[in-house]
Amino acid sequence: MVVARQKRQFFAHNAQADNVLEPPKPIYQEIKGQWDERLFKNDNPIVVEIGCGKGEYSIGLGTVFPEKNFIGVDVKGDRLARGSRKAINAGITNVAFLRTKVQDITQFFEPGEVDEIWVTFPDPRSRNRDIRRRLTHPRFLRLYHSILKQDGILHLKTDSDSLFEYTLESLEAFGCENLVYTHDLYQSDLNVRHYGIKTHFETLFYEQGFSIKYLSCQLTPKLTDAPLEDELDEEVTSDSESIL
Repeated sequence: MVVARQKRQFFAHNAQADNVLEPPKPIYQEIKGQWDERLFKNDNPIVVEIGCGKGEYSIGLGTVFPEKNFIGVDVKGDRLARGSRKAINAGITNVAFLRTKVQDITQFFEPGEVDEIWVTFPDPRSRNRDIRRRLTHPRFLRLYHSILKQDGILHLKTDSDSLFEYTLESLEAFGCENLVYTHDLYQSDLNVRHYGIKTHFETLFYEQGFSIKYLSCQLTPKLTDAPLEDELDEEVTSDSESIL
């Protein structure tokens, strides 16, 4: 009963919060191509976090980079409400939250509208039958490419060796430029890209002895006009937060 009551409070919050976009708010259907004008009221670069959960990383980045706009994407309303409340209480106005499935992301962003995408600690999907549900599978890379600017950047952080190696292979096959990566972010020269931000689960993984892997690149698909292999209608989750 307590959990149900708390969830109702979260949903009531989302219905009133200007920094949460979800149905049936009219702006939810109208925001595509208008994030600068309708929500942020500026033309700053747009950064999207896929599977943001409670918004810890989006809020962290928003604090470090006040000159950029950040949008955390997830489908779990109660988790987005936690991020929304934290941003509001901290007076952070350059962070917003979008409630949708990852496979529907192109319904909310015009081609070339996004400057950067962060995929933070997605579910590694270790079973072979789940490979196509990995958030760095080529079908998702194609979606990311479609909304990124020509020189837009994709970032990945994960504690999973298998997912990281799979992603490097996927990027090589898909096509990318300016790829940089490390298998131990905190001990590498790329640690400056950590920005001192650690989510709750990132801290847990690291304390359990897992090194944090990181990469960034620009997507340059070898077959830019290739259709998606099939409809993106399967369930997709992150290992810390569900995005369905």
